[in-house]
Amino acid sequence: MATRAFEDRIEPPRVLSGPWFRRIGLEGISKRRRRQLRRSVTIVVCAIGVVVAVLVARRITSTNWPLEGARIDLALAAGAAYLSSFVFRALGWQQLFPSASRPDRSRCLAACGAAAASGVVLPFRLDYVVKITTLRRLGGVTVGLEAIAVSILSLGLVDAVAMLPLAIAAFATAGAIFRAPLAVVLLFCLGCIGVLALGPKLGRLPLISRSSRLDGICHRVGGRAARTRATFNAGGFLVACWSTRAVGNTLLLCALGLGFSPTLALVVLCMSAAASILPITAGGAVVGVGATSGVLLALGVPTREAVNFALASSLLLTSSALAAAAIGISGSVLLAANRRRLLGAGVA
Repeated sequence: MATRAFEDRIEPPRVLSGPWFRRIGLEGISKRRRRQLRRSVTIVVCAIGVVVAVLVARRITSTNWPLEGARIDLALAAGAAYLSSFVFRALGWQQLFPSASRPDRSRCLAACGAAAASGVVLPFRLDYVVKITTLRRLGGVTVGLEAIAVSILSLGLVDAVAMLPLAIAAFATAGAIFRAPLAVVLLFCLGCIGVLALGPKLGRLPLISRSSRLDGICHRVGGRAARTRATFNAGGFLVACWSTRAVGNTLLLCALGLGFSPTLALVVLCMSAAASILPITAGGAVVGVGATSGVLLALGVPTREAVNFALASSLLLTSSALAAAAIGISGSVLLAANRRRLLGAGVA
């Protein structure tokens, strides 16, 4: 009787059912199996998107390698500049966490690099999920989801403010064809400055005060990012991030034989950053290559050189992001091992 009572208490494995699952033939599949299936489908879709982008690019450029004929020394310098931009971004992001739950630099660098590398294939800004997961999985100070979300929102605001000088320079030197989109970028940056300047006072606006959730978000983000020393430090690091990214674009243009053109590099940087904000893209690689190629074509660059630069830039950025993630993960693992060793020595 005891054995039977124990068996009665054991619940059978939960399966997913319902009209939606009956329509696609997934009725009876366990939750774990469905999660594996969804992950496999995502990988296949992303791989197809990347393959299609590569095939289209090869059809347009008739080249097998985007850095074909490029100066290797300048290409390596551009890659180093891109890698430095990820380091500066990680340092800026770290400053936006509360001092009591601030992760180390290695964790922030690993999260930024992993998110940027996964953003090449993941659609709909799912790279944020990779960033949050990477930061929480690595050892160190425990960081809650709310602190991470607030820091990411604050990072977006400070990041836009840091890009303002480069956007002004691009607007002043670009041709008339890009004045309208660059004006939108400038207005967005100025709006972020207004949010940081007002801080928690945004909760007094009628549209926001009606919702307790929006009011709480404004108080947390505004109070965390408004005119503090950490915010100014983060802004300085993010200005360095955008500046090194512009230097990398300039060096890559020279490496591919397109000449030294800081104006071209600034316009490409600002327009690509604006396009990456859109959450409706099919994948980071597609929208990045498309936006960069479109900007260069509008500026009079031949099709072959424009697509080659877009592919080379995407290749170097992805490689730099992977290198940043590897460096960050290695540093975080070493720090965790050192903490365990010190803790063991203290107990002994």
